[in-house]
Amino acid sequence: MDTTNDSVVSEFVLIGLSNSWEMHLFLFWFFSVFYMGIILGNLFIVFTVITESHLHTPMYFLLANLSLLDLGLSSTTVPKTITNLFTNCKIISFPKCMIQIFFIHVMGGGQMVLLIAMAYDRYTAICKPLHYLTIMSPKMCVSFVVAAWIVGIIHAVSQFVFVINLPFCGPNEVDSFYCDFPWVMKLACVDTYKLEFVIIANSGFISMATFFSLIISYIFILVTVWKRSSGDLSKAFVTLSAHITVVILFFTPCMFLYVWPFPTTSLDKCLFIVDFAITPLLNPAIYTLRNKDMRVAMRRLSKRILGPSGISQ
Repeated sequence: MDTTNDSVVSEFVLIGLSNSWEMHLFLFWFFSVFYMGIILGNLFIVFTVITESHLHTPMYFLLANLSLLDLGLSSTTVPKTITNLFTNCKIISFPKCMIQIFFIHVMGGGQMVLLIAMAYDRYTAICKPLHYLTIMSPKMCVSFVVAAWIVGIIHAVSQFVFVINLPFCGPNEVDSFYCDFPWVMKLACVDTYKLEFVIIANSGFISMATFFSLIISYIFILVTVWKRSSGDLSKAFVTLSAHITVVILFFTPCMFLYVWPFPTTSLDKCLFIVDFAITPLLNPAIYTLRNKDMRVAMRRLSKRILGPSGISQ
């Protein structure tokens, strides 16, 4: 079959979240406010880590890169969603749909690697404190970030090459507010059963395996601290609770969609609002509100930005 000739669909219609005008208005303000918070919160973390010399440590280096990926992941879907809600135009061209899918999985795959790196960083800091700076050297930290982008690109390409060549010659309504493999594949004019298995194996099982590996690693760290400190887990739990919260928020929607693809309910849409709009906003709050060094550094940066006259007023 000549897939190029059969692919007559030049655009898709994003059905979105609701047809109610009142709900459209609510979602427009919801996404607009949250996206502004995502931009300001994550960029503020990046600038704080760059400008404050005492934050030039492995943990904050990885956190700054996670903030960039949070901003990137949100930017793949939220601006288009806001535009669609404002103009009531739900059309997305075929190339833009494919680009959106590609970058969603690049950013998502990169985040998985960075979350693993951050778990390894906490394990080294808590369980091997004397060797921490040797193990988590600048070269190692840069290697983690480079690996995150490489893995993200490989993760996206390994699925994208199958979908880009599918023939789309019939319905073009995507049952979501953004493009992604499970929904777009349903519109193909061929049997996609084998490709569904590829998606489950690539995105679903990888998400599940990474999630449980991270949770087990954090439990191992807590058990190690408990044995060494005669049952006092308070300090370690405060440090790790932020990481565990972020892991749960990020992986729950991924496992729901990709392990059980093509759901029949709208729950998947609500869960992915968490991934694209809520989690990228909560991450800065989770990491800064529970971290004294970051709070102090952000206050100091705010004073420098506002200046003495701005503070006195």
